[in-house]
Amino acid sequence: MTNIIIWHNPRCSKSRQALALLEQEGVEPVVVKYLESPPTVEELQATLSKLQMSAPQLVRRGEAIFKSLGLSEDTPTEVWLAAMVEHPILIERPIIICDTQAVVGRPPENVLTLLK
Repeated sequence: MTNIIIWHNPRCSKSRQALALLEQEGVEPVVVKYLESPPTVEELQATLSKLQMSAPQLVRRGEAIFKSLGLSEDTPTEVWLAAMVEHPILIERPIIICDTQAVVGRPPENVLTLLK
């Protein structure tokens, strides 16, 4: 199997559960603590393509910073991407990435779809 990367927040129970599921399946993913090392705009674009999602779909709208940014469906994609790079807490978690696919680990069992 190819490298699997998990954008991980150790304080998030869903992120911890997704990581544990990968490890139970014998996968040793590359763990990226994305709050400490945020993805670049290019990495976000590539990941969104693998997720088959738009930038607004990947944003955690319940975060306090989200409300203060005034983002809306009319906001250009570049602004959404810049907001996620500047405030990585906005990125839905966890995200599990392999060569051509990615999934959001909500629910954590979504990670198993990458292993088939």
